[in-house]
Amino acid sequence: MIKSPTELLLKSPENTAKLAGRIGSVLQPGDCILLDGPIGAGKTHFARSVILSLLEHPEDVPSPTFTLVQTYETDGAEIWHADLYRLSHPDEVHELGLIDAFDTAICLVEWPEKMGPQAPPHALTVSFEPDPAEEDTRRVTLRWSDPKWTLKLDFLADD
Repeated sequence: MIKSPTELLLKSPENTAKLAGRIGSVLQPGDCILLDGPIGAGKTHFARSVILSLLEHPEDVPSPTFTLVQTYETDGAEIWHADLYRLSHPDEVHELGLIDAFDTAICLVEWPEKMGPQAPPHALTVSFEPDPAEEDTRRVTLRWSDPKWTLKLDFLADD
């Protein structure tokens, strides 16, 4: 059985996309993934890969750096991809409608520290750390407290 925290070594962007797709396959409305790490660590690539794995027809999935939030419709759920880098205060999360989306949509949130205490306690946190010795390698740590993630991520025990 997988436990929190779980650390993974992803040696390529393709490995990151594969993990994102596998996680995407278990997501349901109300699931939230908080993506943590420095600029260029792979957060947007991961989010884009999750979104593309859930869309029936592939489409352009831009980074929401300037729009703050991009939404996507799927048969199973609405997907919210938020990039909170430019927020100046945690209260701005309410203005985006993100707090309500945590209960009804699949949410992927980059720069979750900008939410302060408003981050959903049921979220899965995926932290990315570039490997200084290997350009495309990422150390990824998955953390959660909600037991649902232990079941959803059980496929990692087989890897």
